[in-house]
Amino acid sequence: MTHVNRLFVGLALLAAVCSNTLAAKKESEPVLLTPAGEKLLARYTEMLEGLKKEIIEALPVIDETRKAAFLKAYKEEALATAAELKAMRAQDRKSATDPAKKAYEAAKEARVLATEKAQPLAEAMLADLKDFLKGDKLDAQLVKCVILTEATPRGLTEFAQQGREHEQLIETLLADVDLMKQMLIADGARNGKYGRAMKIYTSIQKISPLAKYGPLQRLALAISLEHAVPVKQTNPKDRPDAPATIDPVKRYLHYEKAFLAGELDPAFKDLTVWEYRNVVNGDETDEVLAWGRKMLRNYRPDLIYTSDYRWRYVNIVRTDVKYGSEGVKNDLPSLHKYQNILMNGGVCGRRAFFGRFILRAFGIPTTARPQRGHASLTHWTPDGWVICLGATWGWGWTRYGQDLDFLAYTQARKNKQAFLEALRARWVGTILGEKKVLGFHDPPSGFWNAVSLYRQRAIIEETKTAVGKNIGEAKKSKETVTEANKRIIISKDGVIIIPAAACTRPTHSTKKIIFMRNFDGGTQLHYSRLGKPEAFEYKIEVPKTGKYALIARVVTVNRGVRLLLKLNGADTPIDIPIPYTMGMWGWSQPVELSLVEGKNALSFTMKSPNHGLSIKYFRLTPVD
Repeated sequence: MTHVNRLFVGLALLAAVCSNTLAAKKESEPVLLTPAGEKLLARYTEMLEGLKKEIIEALPVIDETRKAAFLKAYKEEALATAAELKAMRAQDRKSATDPAKKAYEAAKEARVLATEKAQPLAEAMLADLKDFLKGDKLDAQLVKCVILTEATPRGLTEFAQQGREHEQLIETLLADVDLMKQMLIADGARNGKYGRAMKIYTSIQKISPLAKYGPLQRLALAISLEHAVPVKQTNPKDRPDAPATIDPVKRYLHYEKAFLAGELDPAFKDLTVWEYRNVVNGDETDEVLAWGRKMLRNYRPDLIYTSDYRWRYVNIVRTDVKYGSEGVKNDLPSLHKYQNILMNGGVCGRRAFFGRFILRAFGIPTTARPQRGHASLTHWTPDGWVICLGATWGWGWTRYGQDLDFLAYTQARKNKQAFLEALRARWVGTILGEKKVLGFHDPPSGFWNAVSLYRQRAIIEETKTAVGKNIGEAKKSKETVTEANKRIIISKDGVIIIPAAACTRPTHSTKKIIFMRNFDGGTQLHYSRLGKPEAFEYKIEVPKTGKYALIARVVTVNRGVRLLLKLNGADTPIDIPIPYTMGMWGWSQPVELSLVEGKNALSFTMKSPNHGLSIKYFRLTPVD
């Protein structure tokens, strides 16, 4: 690089830094209030203070001595819980004589003692507060006060003063108790941006009447809350003109269309708003979401049909996302990040990114769960959240906090009615200025958050949901290939259609060669990327000696796929290049074969390096 070039690069970097600094400063600067805004600020502030006073006066009277003892025991348990986790991680992979092992045992014992000490105090406190936590008489005031607190009067004012339409959105929200409660049960708007959430929610319902009812209403609300802070969109490198953030209305319309077309997981319709939030927050474009579903339907339909919820959809990471970073250099600027990952593989992060992407594509809630030195993911199943591609619970984090706290939180949420009791306590804590905590691994908070955590623990115990439960893999069902799916067809003009399932060897699925139902009907053959090479063979009756052009109907997700064909036992195989179809059905280039009248044998294998390949059928056309 010349001195002049270095100078230009340096100036460009300096300009970029200055631009980003100014943008950040502008973002942090308070918005000037108009005269109308000053009135709104006074109104929202007065509303918040009035509600807070009303709620405080309605709270149950608690004996201060018992309260102090309970709070002291909670703080001791929280500190002991965090210390135990820290000690567990510190002793990992240490020798049996390492001091860290003894420190971990001591930390475990200390945590058990702290829990035993706190439990009776917690049970007594929950008994005293039972009527208050179960009752909903104060809910209207609670949810309104929490939203005013999280959004802040100033934040609501800055949004509302932008115009009459914006002000009306805030008025509509603060007058709708059911909507506010639904929002808070789902953890509220990102960063307290309730004004933007209402704008998105209203826009979605204007464009789609279906967004007012049932699962699509919950979906619309989830997108509104999650995209209240714009979500960054990842685009192909050669598309610098593409939008920088996800369009939330288009994101809703994408999932609505896929849902109505039956393309999403059957459980999608029953998800909660909170669960939908963990579906709709990906960085992929809507077009790539659609590609992901179509790709898997074409390439590995067995991963969609499987009853094993732990690995449904996401098992493609194990079967086809190659572990290793050597292929990353081959990423194409014309492809999206997730298309490149499937084609070229990766380590840790890239594999986890793709796993979460394909789950979101089919409407399964998922969240990042990184751990030291690794990346993994966790996702929803009907029986609870499970881990894929990482160590067991206790070794990772989520955007919500420590993964053990996240797991407990998801388990308590399954009992929707009882979970409201834990939320009411948390809402009071928010109103009184306590720091919100997810679980006992977080630094200790105040009294009402402590009550919420102990009620949450009781809910888990009442519903007999064990923290740390692992869901095993279901047995894989074997696809039965019917005679109809194996029938070779010869047309009047001599064209021969050979279904891929018409193998004479193997006749049943193996580790390498898998027969699976095709979404368009019939059976397809999949030649797996993993396992030792294995031949698959066909014996056909040819009506006339001559030359035939062979093509195959195929799906690939990698470049460089090549089949090797040995015709009638020949020593030298015929090399058949297979195109990169990006997961869509396509045709191989024709190769010319010399066939004899009567029986002919075609034996195929894959040329190294091994890649996955799905085949629907072969077509032999006589060459004039």
